[in-house]
Amino acid sequence: MLESVGSLTAGPWIYAVVAASILLDVFLPILPSGVLVIAAATAAAAGTATGAEDVPDILALLLSAATASVLGDMVAYRVAWRGGERLDRAIARSRRLTTAQERLGTALARGGGALVVLARFAPAGRSVVSLGAGAAHRRVRDFLPWSILAGIAWAAYSVALGYFGAHWLGTSWAATVVSVGALFGA
Repeated sequence: MLESVGSLTAGPWIYAVVAASILLDVFLPILPSGVLVIAAATAAAAGTATGAEDVPDILALLLSAATASVLGDMVAYRVAWRGGERLDRAIARSRRLTTAQERLGTALARGGGALVVLARFAPAGRSVVSLGAGAAHRRVRDFLPWSILAGIAWAAYSVALGYFGAHWLGTSWAATVVSVGALFGA
């Protein structure tokens, strides 16, 4: 596995690919951003175990993933905030979306920062919360700290899954599958 993953993660461009995937997955939740982070961390662990030099740096991977997560959240937040009337009309057409937006707004207003953090781990949850917070015109100072915490927690969790999974389970495709399964389980 080291040879195939190592060739994909060799070089500094892996950070840009990971960051771009994370930035865009707020709008396209089907992008494999979590899988890319785990694979890069697995390659880093395998490379450090074998003494390879051209492997991703764990700290740089963690920082790029967390930063891209927060930036993606803020882009979605601002798009929804500025979507204004058009987005409000689209939401108003559906009773379920209107109710969901009201509940999300209420939860965030009551200090529902844990919702922002938990949503980062749920499929498409990040999109719903970021867009919902912007559409509900929640203050950025109420949303941003929780987005930062969510981005750091998610990035640390994903990097740790790949890195420690490779150390404990070895550098096989089965180990990567177990790590990705744990990410989806969370």
